[in-house]
Amino acid sequence: MAKQKQSANPQDNNPVKAVTESAFMKEFREFLNRGSVVDLAIGVAVGGAFTSIANSLVNDVIMPIASLLMGGLDFSSLSIDIPNIFGLSESAHIAYGNFLQNIVNFLVIAFTVFILVRTINRLNYRHDEEEAKKSTTKK
Repeated sequence: MAKQKQSANPQDNNPVKAVTESAFMKEFREFLNRGSVVDLAIGVAVGGAFTSIANSLVNDVIMPIASLLMGGLDFSSLSIDIPNIFGLSESAHIAYGNFLQNIVNFLVIAFTVFILVRTINRLNYRHDEEEAKKSTTKK
């Protein structure tokens, strides 16, 4: 059997160092350091915070008003109990009111994001028009 060459420095045989200094890990670090990944992480964090605000808007403002308009109907309490056809005492509880609540949450969030994107696009369009006017007047 051939003897393996051992380095005089014990850190040269360190498997953790071999992995962290590999070309794959260097490429992975470059990927993480790109701005788009950081922007995505920030977007996810802000989106999570925005979701709690939108849920509060729906649960605390919109749904009470909708309940008043519909004669005191509370969506969250809407449900159906389906008896078990196999003779067991348990039944299936379908809380479709929660589903309706989530649909309203989605619509509020989607509408808010639409208004935000629309506003940003209009501001960018105006900014681009101003830049175009400036560049044509300078020539």
